[in-house]
Amino acid sequence: MPFGPLSIDVDDTVLLPRPWTYAQSRWAAELLTSLPEGDVLELCSGAGQIGLAAVHDTGRRLVMVDAAPRACELARVNAERVTEDVEVREGQFDAVLGEDERFVLVVADPPWVPTQRVGEHPADPLWAIDGGIDGLEVARRCVRVAAKHLEPTGRLLLQLGSREQVELLERPFTWVGLEVVEVREEGQEGSSGVVALVAPTTRSS
Repeated sequence: MPFGPLSIDVDDTVLLPRPWTYAQSRWAAELLTSLPEGDVLELCSGAGQIGLAAVHDTGRRLVMVDAAPRACELARVNAERVTEDVEVREGQFDAVLGEDERFVLVVADPPWVPTQRVGEHPADPLWAIDGGIDGLEVARRCVRVAAKHLEPTGRLLLQLGSREQVELLERPFTWVGLEVVEVREEGQEGSSGVVALVAPTTRSS
């Protein structure tokens, strides 16, 4: 499937690229023009299209993490489509990331559909969309990992299903020293996503 400047290999075991998710890649690429030198981390990478399109032609090293073996297989195939140094790690976030690893940008498109609503998306793999009771279970883990592994001037781009979900996460963001600084919505009603730009907090205690 085409995804921005890339051609991505996918199958029915992973979440297919959505047109609006390329907006997350574009925003990430835009941020990388002003962020300092450093590596990029993609969490819940699936077949890897968002992270790969973000670093395409930037020369940035990319680390992609997913717990699904087949997703990692596809991500490794797709990593051959870019000239950048790409490493795919299979497993849970904390198990495959070193304590001292730091990144200037973290991108994540975690499962965000509430468990009771996954039946509304029968074509999508359950593991790729089920975000728990409120849809934010995996997103919270992404936030915690980003808080731990971001450089002091780094940024997190987190994709969710709605602005309401972003608002629900804002308090947890402050607990880990992060804050939402901008939200963008892409696509049309019923087929869209929301991306939140998150940064280390500048608020005084």
